[in-house]
Amino acid sequence: MTLEEVVACDNAAQKMQTVTAAVEELLVAAQRHDRLTVGVYESAKLMNVDPDSVVLCLLAIDEEEEDDIALQIHFTLIQSFCCDNDIDIVRVSGMQRLAELLGEPTEPQGTAEARDLHCLLVTNPHADAWKSHGLVEVASYCEESRGNNQWVPYISLRER
Repeated sequence: MTLEEVVACDNAAQKMQTVTAAVEELLVAAQRHDRLTVGVYESAKLMNVDPDSVVLCLLAIDEEEEDDIALQIHFTLIQSFCCDNDIDIVRVSGMQRLAELLGEPTEPQGTAEARDLHCLLVTNPHADAWKSHGLVEVASYCEESRGNNQWVPYISLRER
């Protein structure tokens, strides 16, 4: 490996850490400000009613769920809708870390069913512009990825 390749790898790793931290910060802030829609069905309903308020779509899946055909079909339809409506999309792995960030119980409590965390939408209604450093960082990463012909960038949330 040349020095340039080593430096490029270090820069890519640093960028990925920055984007991962930005996604985590964004999710916590969006939930706190009631700007987070959770669940495939809930997200589809919101995008049908008010697609202009959606600024980011996170599609979360772990490796063991990759073979779930129904989930992949949902993801394909959601990605298509997001592309048609200029909504940034990020694929995410690390469902357990995602549940931690959103304050979800790690084990189902009694009869309460866990929320579907496979699709998360961050909204920002135009009448009430919300500023988030995490949102700016993630949007910049999505734009940079599209410039590299990676239309749906991927990040991995690490357990802590």
